[in-house]
Amino acid sequence: MSDKKMNSSRRAHLKSLMLSIAKDLIEKEEAELKSTKQAYMAENCPVPVTSGSLAELQEMVKKLALTIDKIDEERYDAEAKVEKTNKEIEDLKIKVVDLQGIKKPALKKVRLSADAMLSALLGTKHKATIDFKANLKQVKKEVKEEEEVGDWRAKIDEAAGMDGRKKMFETA
Repeated sequence: MSDKKMNSSRRAHLKSLMLSIAKDLIEKEEAELKSTKQAYMAENCPVPVTSGSLAELQEMVKKLALTIDKIDEERYDAEAKVEKTNKEIEDLKIKVVDLQGIKKPALKKVRLSADAMLSALLGTKHKATIDFKANLKQVKKEVKEEEEVGDWRAKIDEAAGMDGRKKMFETA
């Protein structure tokens, strides 16, 4: 094609042409799928005959039960095969990861002292030791002196009279 741009009418025409061709292909594929399904059903699933005596019907049910058992065995074998291949795939994936490189292990928490941490960070050049506890403030705990619990009558006697009232106002 040339370097010229395609005009919009030509582009729309080509797009509709491609869509119609794709539609025809999809219809043909669906018809082919339907015909193969009908051929398989006709071959493997004969039409059951429901008319007849009781013995014939019982015989037909036994045959159907045997067929169902056979199909279940095939399904079980297929499932086992799929599980086996899935396990093999997982093993191969693990092998691929192992071949690509070594996995980094999960880091563990390590407790180091401040000196060990500084030596690890600074190396053997600096052998400085820092006492972090030396720079902390000293806090004194004040112990409250508990008042002696005395007889309540003694307090009333002290509070009685002018001296007692005077003490109440001075302390408050």
